[in-house]
Amino acid sequence: MKTIHVFSIGAIVATLMLGGCSTMSPQQKDTAIGAAVGGAAGNVLTGGSAAGTIGGAAVGGIVGHETSKSKK
Repeated sequence: MKTIHVFSIGAIVATLMLGGCSTMSPQQKDTAIGAAVGGAAGNVLTGGSAAGTIGGAAVGGIVGHETSKSKK
């Protein structure tokens, strides 16, 4: 039962977050996606360390921002 609650809350949060992306530029979207993926990777790689999650999000955001520059 707890798994269903966690999944439901995650789905609601994801829906709300995606709704806020409608007015973002492509570069801003790539930065946000990079930060989200980097944060998740940092969390997994460091075993849930807050510093690892924050560091991963920072690096992912920078990578997402820089890779979208070549799309212009």
